[in-house]
Amino acid sequence: MIYQDLDRSPLVRFLFHPRKSFTRPPEGARDLLVPVDDGVSVACRLFWGDPGNPWILYFHGNGEVASDYDGIAPAYHGIKANLAVAEYRGYGRSSGPPSFSALAADAHLLLQGVGEELQREYGTGEIWVMGRSLGSVSALELAAQNPDTPAAPALQGVIFESGFVSVTRLVQHLGLPRGGVDLDAVERECREKAARVAVPALVIHGEADRLVPFRQGEELFGLLGSREKILVPIPGGEHNNVMMVDLPRYFGAVEEFIHP
Repeated sequence: MIYQDLDRSPLVRFLFHPRKSFTRPPEGARDLLVPVDDGVSVACRLFWGDPGNPWILYFHGNGEVASDYDGIAPAYHGIKANLAVAEYRGYGRSSGPPSFSALAADAHLLLQGVGEELQREYGTGEIWVMGRSLGSVSALELAAQNPDTPAAPALQGVIFESGFVSVTRLVQHLGLPRGGVDLDAVERECREKAARVAVPALVIHGEADRLVPFRQGEELFGLLGSREKILVPIPGGEHNNVMMVDLPRYFGAVEEFIHP
């Protein structure tokens, strides 16, 4: 597995910031617990506006939890999209310890679980995937594989916000100790994954991002194998305010992407 050595290194302590925070779902939302391992489940909060609209399976940023999106989901409803915010092991209501291997493996189970729930409850299977920051690991994993089976619906497209092609770029940018991990091998495999992405892709990145610099978003965009891909820079956007610094540009790009 690509991430096994990384998971055994001290880097995990620096790169994951789990937060055990949970609030009851607001009106118009509910939580789905998806089993991912023996005794381990990952939570996903479903925010539905109009069940007939497309769904975005959203993998949030580091230090965030699904309930952080209670106030953001209505903005997605405003562009005629429903939102399903997935957590990671150890975050929010989800159990188990986080790891990069789990980010990748659990993404498939979450897509399957959410897809089955949407078919059962709403009779729809149109899903787009979106990854913010750390969530780009999960989004890239799914977009590179793009399952199309009865268990997991095909993805309509992928959106990366403040993302990167490989966590190795973050390690190098932050000057973290390598811990004996062959980061070059991780980098190569992630680049190969990006090249396998064939679904339409949207990359949104703040030009003033200092945690994941804009050039990493440009690099991700360049490596994606998608024939249809769009890069949307947000002038003045930093890592944690890229949405709020220009709401019309941000949500306008997402709306045009999922409703071409």
